[in-house]
Amino acid sequence: MRKILFLFVGLTGLLHASLFMEPQYSDDIKVLQTLDIESSFLRDPIFVKLKNSLSTKRRNFFLSMLNRGALYIPTLRKMIHDNNIPQVFLYMAMAESHFNTSAISNAKACGLWQFMPDTARRYGLKIDRYIDERRDPIRSTEAAITYLKRLYALFGKWYLAALAYNTGEGRVLEAIKKAGSDELHVLLDEDKKYLPRENRNYIRKIVSLALVANNTDVYFFGGEPHMFNRTEGRSLVRVKVSGGETLEHIARQIGMTAKELKRLNPQFKYWFTPPEKSVSINIPYNKLTRFKEAYHPGEQKKMFLVHTVKPGENLRYIAKRYGISYKIILGFNRIKKSIIYPNQKLIIPVPRGSIQHYKVRRGDSLEKIAKRFGIQVATLKARNGLEKSRLKIGEHLVIPN
Repeated sequence: MRKILFLFVGLTGLLHASLFMEPQYSDDIKVLQTLDIESSFLRDPIFVKLKNSLSTKRRNFFLSMLNRGALYIPTLRKMIHDNNIPQVFLYMAMAESHFNTSAISNAKACGLWQFMPDTARRYGLKIDRYIDERRDPIRSTEAAITYLKRLYALFGKWYLAALAYNTGEGRVLEAIKKAGSDELHVLLDEDKKYLPRENRNYIRKIVSLALVANNTDVYFFGGEPHMFNRTEGRSLVRVKVSGGETLEHIARQIGMTAKELKRLNPQFKYWFTPPEKSVSINIPYNKLTRFKEAYHPGEQKKMFLVHTVKPGENLRYIAKRYGISYKIILGFNRIKKSIIYPNQKLIIPVPRGSIQHYKVRRGDSLEKIAKRFGIQVATLKARNGLEKSRLKIGEHLVIPN
């Protein structure tokens, strides 16, 4: 009787597992098909190990990546869908940067999609002293989509496009030539090593991320069911604002903090927009109506510091005082040559409140002033171009917050 009961329980468990896993297995195959990968890939031992680790020992790391990407995932998803490329490529950004817009590799690749500078410029991304669009979640995704489409047109299979994105089209073409085949299981041969190890594991990593993220309710029973999909309904839109104004000014008009707006616009190197006629920025879709109703350009002199040039001052000296590059002052004031004149008014793109001026009083010393404002003496000397520690009563010092 006990044997029969044990057999019944065992068969019930197997039946339950079969019913539970079969839909998931079917969905996994569909994901593979979008990348032109055969179902046998699901038995690849290295892939299986990677996928299992995401729901066990690397579970918290995986969930932290999803949390970090929550700001951008809905927008990226829609862009990928609208351009008719596989949704799996959303996880390429996850594999490349862990959804960190500030990620920088040892080779100087940067942003969500880890673009190298030359490749970024080739696909229309702007990189200068004010902005790095490799960090812009929308602009960099547009470039990545264009790049992936070109790679697919070259290779004819999406998994080859993914491999080429990671290691370069030349290396993939060479691997196919050596292997005499472009089949994935051949190119991933661990003995022949047609591709570098990092590249072989790259496609495995993308697929494992996709399968686990698509089945969070399966892999994380007591954790974060449907966590990935809970970000739906939030998206970003691009709007035009004036160049050369603070993010704080823009944010205040649409009911955000400057910090929140900067998180959505990590492409800006400073807390102001580049000094151009107009600039595109990312805002939440639910702020679009308020933006249209409330936004108006600010007056630069009211948002930034204005410096009156004194006799003997030059641009480098002034820039050093305010902790910025003299080239930024040149660009912001549209000065073509580094020649300035006494009493000339220069807009210094340092938001008001981030720096204050202090008038030296009797009994003051650099040590006392530095201690009062919680900064280093060396910082105080550097920002004011002081070589000696002697101060004059009535002298004005720049105090950075």
